[in-house]
Amino acid sequence: MSRVLYAEHLRPGAVFALGSAKISREEILDFGRRFDPLPLHTDEDAAAGSRFGGLIASGFHTAAVLQRLMVDAVFSRAAIIAGREISSLRMRAPVRPEDVLHGTLEIVEVRPRDDGTAVVRSRGSLTNDSGTVVLEAHGEALWEHRRAGP
Repeated sequence: MSRVLYAEHLRPGAVFALGSAKISREEILDFGRRFDPLPLHTDEDAAAGSRFGGLIASGFHTAAVLQRLMVDAVFSRAAIIAGREISSLRMRAPVRPEDVLHGTLEIVEVRPRDDGTAVVRSRGSLTNDSGTVVLEAHGEALWEHRRAGP
């Protein structure tokens, strides 16, 4: 088992590889039907006639994939208290069925506070197999920050 990550283990510029996720046609359709029922995400015929030329994942589906990869690779072993803010969520390119998305998480800033916590600003991104960045998110979370002992 990996050690618990506390805010004091993080340094600006550190990058975590998050692994990858393959996006299936069925996942796109299911997420679209449940949460973002636009024809681009739910109707293959309508999507084929769109400017995208076919079915694409909802941007919120893509953001959920990033969140899952961050939890699996980093947050599940982190002394994270809660998310505070998503200051930017950029959907830069469409995600299509069978795309494989690769994630990274970069630490931007660590601000210790007097109450034993720290505000951690980070940037998460997903890139497809062609090297195109499909999603970028900037956010803040509150982490535990252990104080130095005597």
